[in-house]
Amino acid sequence: MTRPRRIAVLGGGITGLAAAYTLAKARHAGAPIEEFLLEACDQLGGHLRTEHVGGYVVEAGPDSFLAEKPEAAALCRELGLGGQLIGSNDAARRTYILHCGRLVPLPDGLMFLVPTRLWPTFWTPLLSFRSKAAIVADVFAPRPRSQGKDGPAFNGSFFSDDVVMDDESVADFVRRHFGDSMLENIADPLLAGVYGGDAAGLSIRAVLPRFWEMEQKHGSLVRAVLAARRQRRRASCTDSSRPGALGSRSAVSGQTLPLFMTLRDGLGQLVEALAARLDPSRVHLGRRVISLRRAGPSEAAEGSHAEPPSPAGEGYVIGCEGGAAFAGDAVVLALPTYTCSRLLAPFDERLAQLLGGIPYTAALTVALGYDARALAGLPPGFGFLVPYREQRRMLACTFVHNKFPGRVAPGKGLLRCFLGGARDSSILDSDDTFIMNVIRSELHDILNLRAEPEFYQVHRWPASMPQYSVGHLQRIKLIQSHLEDVPAVFLAGNAYSGIGISDCVRTGRAAAERAVEGP
Repeated sequence: MTRPRRIAVLGGGITGLAAAYTLAKARHAGAPIEEFLLEACDQLGGHLRTEHVGGYVVEAGPDSFLAEKPEAAALCRELGLGGQLIGSNDAARRTYILHCGRLVPLPDGLMFLVPTRLWPTFWTPLLSFRSKAAIVADVFAPRPRSQGKDGPAFNGSFFSDDVVMDDESVADFVRRHFGDSMLENIADPLLAGVYGGDAAGLSIRAVLPRFWEMEQKHGSLVRAVLAARRQRRRASCTDSSRPGALGSRSAVSGQTLPLFMTLRDGLGQLVEALAARLDPSRVHLGRRVISLRRAGPSEAAEGSHAEPPSPAGEGYVIGCEGGAAFAGDAVVLALPTYTCSRLLAPFDERLAQLLGGIPYTAALTVALGYDARALAGLPPGFGFLVPYREQRRMLACTFVHNKFPGRVAPGKGLLRCFLGGARDSSILDSDDTFIMNVIRSELHDILNLRAEPEFYQVHRWPASMPQYSVGHLQRIKLIQSHLEDVPAVFLAGNAYSGIGISDCVRTGRAAAERAVEGP
């Protein structure tokens, strides 16, 4: 009788949990596999961690996911958490930019960095006269000449393995269309809030592919966005006239999707629900993987997942700190790329270099709970972003009690401040007292907030946010090419094709499905 294929999942964050859950489902459906998961920490979930403090729901890491990417919400519903899904309070959504020491709202009609309403854009102090003139010029930009399906190649430098980079930085792209003040006061702080990165180093094709594609097709970003909006409206009207059609509305509720979604009691619910679907005997916590190598003849390894051993050259031995070893016929690497680089170096040095070349930045979040009366002076909305030129250490602050319902008890308020990023990773080395002094000082200066919080929590996430630097898509193609020579090893996570929770779920499940299919 042929033994089941053993599939190892390395990493117990949301990516690894989605992969392990997908494998468990396949096994229950009759697939001839035996899955197991190895996690270095003593708990699952990675950056997804919810803490309940009094009546506060505190997210240590991400607090939500984009509703337009369906994978996370679909997984929640599959796990029976559909009734726990809640959307952001978009009717109250307003974001501010700290500009010359005061909070200025983002102009109405702004689609990330593209204006769709000209008068609010012309009146905002966030943009210089030169940027406003550039917006007008963009409206009348000529349509590009006929070109290949991928558009004209950007005249960039040669990237490794003689592949030409068809890419440029977000900073250069935004500056070309809308000038310096759009870049410095709007685009850069928005990206710092999402990636913790610097627009000068981020890839337009990897980070904002829609806008790159709009430029290739229309030339003008403003015309492209307005055309897309008209097309959506026509499609919505057409679809809504057909029985059962939902158009851009949620297929579950029939309501227009919010911008963000989360779970009522925190994203930790998703971690708990996934963990509950896994066989505890197949989940190994406190197992930090330090090596990966091909299996030798008649090797034995710890645990029921290692019997009988794989034939020589078929399968892998996974070494952990303390000497424990596990055998697997296939491996899903749901780990940061710098860890994957180290594990795969014995198989392909160039692959290891490509993976190790993906940079990461650090993140630090501080949650602060207040009596609602202390926050009575806050402006309405979701919070504010801080451009680099303001010379503050805070990158952003979210008014959590305004963004989502049920985050706090009645009469309370919750702020979440973000620090670190590409320009200030050293803040993570500071102690909590120093960090709180920075937060208190800057909240006082920006919000005139003098009250002491009822509690605070500091969460440090070193090397946690992958940066999609210029040439990222070329790098990923090369990684995929080299990985073909390392059989039955699959990569998943937020470093490849999207940094959100839905992207982690999508790549984790896809890697697991490929592992089940076998060689």
